[in-house]
Amino acid sequence: MKKRTKIIVACVAVAAVVTAGLFGAGLYFYQVAVVPAPKTFLSKPQKITKNNPLYPAYKWYQQVNKQRWYEVSATRHLILDADYIPAASHTQKMVLIAHGFMGNKDKMFSYAYLFHRLGYNVLLPDARGHGDSQGNYIGYGWPDRLDNVKWIKKIIAQNGQASKIVMFGTSMGGAATMMVSGVKNVPKQVKAYIEDCGYTDVYDEVAYQAKELYHLPKFPLVGIVSLINHVKNGYSFKEASALNQVKKNHRPMLFIHGAHDHFVPTRMVYPLYHATKGPKQLLIVPGKGHARSYQNQPKLYQQTVAQFLKRWVK
Repeated sequence: MKKRTKIIVACVAVAAVVTAGLFGAGLYFYQVAVVPAPKTFLSKPQKITKNNPLYPAYKWYQQVNKQRWYEVSATRHLILDADYIPAASHTQKMVLIAHGFMGNKDKMFSYAYLFHRLGYNVLLPDARGHGDSQGNYIGYGWPDRLDNVKWIKKIIAQNGQASKIVMFGTSMGGAATMMVSGVKNVPKQVKAYIEDCGYTDVYDEVAYQAKELYHLPKFPLVGIVSLINHVKNGYSFKEASALNQVKKNHRPMLFIHGAHDHFVPTRMVYPLYHATKGPKQLLIVPGKGHARSYQNQPKLYQQTVAQFLKRWVK
């Protein structure tokens, strides 16, 4: 009997140590995945020189007149910051541009230039926890979807009921764009969505990165990080699903993904494309890298976006 008791006590002790170890690992990877801070696994920002094909866009962005807009987040009452760039000529057409993971509005200068040249007013918000917006966690597009709906309503309040709005985003911003598409009662002024290299859901993306970067299995670590995130920030990684959101969408959507994307794997775009209920178009762009489709194939990118908008935004 004593021997059996000792075995039970030993097993409980081992289980406690393992549990504590897993929880400690979960807290560490929560910091890596969710807390805004410099990330060693992200590539360093590219220096924009005169020889860079993006230089004209960069120079334009540095010089163009910007207006500061503010909004309060849909939850937690955070102050969100954005730059508004009016079109060269008066128009009701507007694009809302969502940046990627650990990005900010200024890093979206090339896309702002693209849409500006197409005759659009441009709004560039910083997501919560990024840039000049308040917040101490990365929302991966999920809480941001509701923040973006508030930005959309602000656009309508500022530019009128006749506004014709397109939402565009890359990477996390692409996921946020798709997540917005499934929100109930998105204003009718939103005419189309363009997402570039967004993920299916946060759980799948974090699990993929855990394997690629740290050679760790998704079970049980990703579930633990998701649980911590749910307690701290109110949503689980599986709940934060772009795939489930696009299933509710009936508006036009253009999906763009690099052919050799190893950060958000290219395979993720296909179930997203097939899931949406609205008019849709898919562009797989030749070339390597994540969120580099515009840089890799600028003419193809511009032409595809322009033709899509011409069709769906009158």
